[in-house]
Amino acid sequence: MYKIISDTSCDLSKEEVKELGIEYVPFKISIDGVEYEDDDNLNMEEYLDKMEKTENAIKTACPSPYDYLKIIEENSHKDLYILTISSKLSGSYNSAKIAEQEAREKFKDIKIHVIDTKAASAGHTRVVLKLLDLVKDKSFEEVVPAIESEVNNSTTMFVLESMKNLIKNGRIKKSAGLIANVLNIRPIMISKDGDIELFEINRGIKKSLDKMIKAIGSECKAGAPNLITISYVKNKERAEQIKDKIEELYQDVIVHVRHTNGLSSGYADIGGIVIGF
Repeated sequence: MYKIISDTSCDLSKEEVKELGIEYVPFKISIDGVEYEDDDNLNMEEYLDKMEKTENAIKTACPSPYDYLKIIEENSHKDLYILTISSKLSGSYNSAKIAEQEAREKFKDIKIHVIDTKAASAGHTRVVLKLLDLVKDKSFEEVVPAIESEVNNSTTMFVLESMKNLIKNGRIKKSAGLIANVLNIRPIMISKDGDIELFEINRGIKKSLDKMIKAIGSECKAGAPNLITISYVKNKERAEQIKDKIEELYQDVIVHVRHTNGLSSGYADIGGIVIGF
């Protein structure tokens, strides 16, 4: 028996989480003093509307060690896998590691492993899907090195239609963001060992999306992509078009498309596209 626990950087839907037996440990998100919990009760339409209208920074709070520990204690007799957003982007991983240590002291024979996905959104989702495949027919001792290998061979790329949230949240300088918007610059970003780096600068989102799709082949660490996850914020049609292009370009690839959950929506912003491969 196993239990998969994940913070809500993962973009599996709430229905999928229940169906697959995964348990989410939610982030908390504050917009203009109103706190949202990234859980089953999050009204996505209301949340996105509030996010779009505010001129203030969006504040996020990662799960606490106790949030993880209480789920661990309820499932201490199972093989436990905990997946978090990149440790370089949030304190969620540290919280999970503290909970892991406390659990090891309390339950001497517990089988537990915390996985730093070195990703977010679609990249995080892909690691969870790979883990679900591994636990079907492998032992805990086999799964741990296999999933860590998957993490190290995974890449996340994204293109944002709007830089408004990145400017508001201080991720890029306001002057640079405003210039980019005026010039219609839409950079392609890529993950590097859990950090986010600039991959390429283009003018126009269509050009950046097309180039990102083509870059999957050259940037895929496993040689050829076999599973690609796409996360989108309020632009399903564009995400489905990207899926079609990927399937035309790469043979024998499985492509999953999902809307972002609350946390990823807050950073990718309306129109953002994130790809994990």
